Amino acid sequence: MPEDITKTPWWAVVEPEEGESYWQPEPSNGFVTMKFSPDNTPYDTFTSGTQVLPPGCHVREHGHKQNHELIFIHKGTGICKIEDETYELKPGVTVLFGRYARHIIENTGDEDLHMFWVFFPPALENWFRAIGKLRIPGDEPPAHFPRPDGVESVMEQLRFVPPKPKSED
Repeated sequence: MPEDITKTPWWAVVEPEEGESYWQPEPSNGFVTMKFSPDNTPYDTFTSGTQVLPPGCHVREHGHKQNHELIFIHKGTGICKIEDETYELKPGVTVLFGRYARHIIENTGDEDLHMFWVFFPPALENWFRAIGKLRIPGDEPPAHFPRPDGVESVMEQLRFVPPKPKSED
């Protein structure tokens, strides 16, 4: 019988450039690095990592049907739109997106926006693997690239909430 993980000391320290990392397609560009997930820890309740969003780039509007997402801004500035509300992002700001809360993250500053994220239960790592290109620290960023074909089925599998329909004016 396996030993009870809740009673066994376990820890990990991850350096800044360590972790599985992926260049992101347009309009995010930049990159994400997964730090902890069920793939490299004995825990199956969350995934966490970092994302670098270049100036003028953004994370498209989306939400999550079965997951919560927490972000912490540690460098750069921008805005976060949640449903119909807009919030300023700056170092020290923490945002929790509950289930079904559609959101957009935009870098409105003139330097990279750096954020730490936690996604629970895990699944976001599968999204980044599906849409990104493997990143090796120190490599030059690739030319901007679109999302791969068939990404809608990945969004459906991971139970993403789609963007609000555009109103016709």
